Amino acid sequence: MENLIELEECPCCRGVGTVVHEGGWNVQIECIDCGAHTVYIEYETEMQMQEAERMAARLWNLGKVVKINPGE
Repeated sequence: MENLIELEECPCCRGVGTVVHEGGWNVQIECIDCGAHTVYIEYETEMQMQEAERMAARLWNLGKVVKINPGE
């Protein structure tokens, strides 16, 4: 059974957030519209990966994101 992660709208633009894995060792949530994202959360095992996804989702849903505006 697949664990579904609920994501709120992007706290910056109200766009759609998606789970992004980089290189099989870290995960973040990123807005597909404006590029705002959570910090990277590292993992080594499948169990750690699932917990990292949940942690990233919590940060996203709390509005704890990095957003770089043009010119910054």
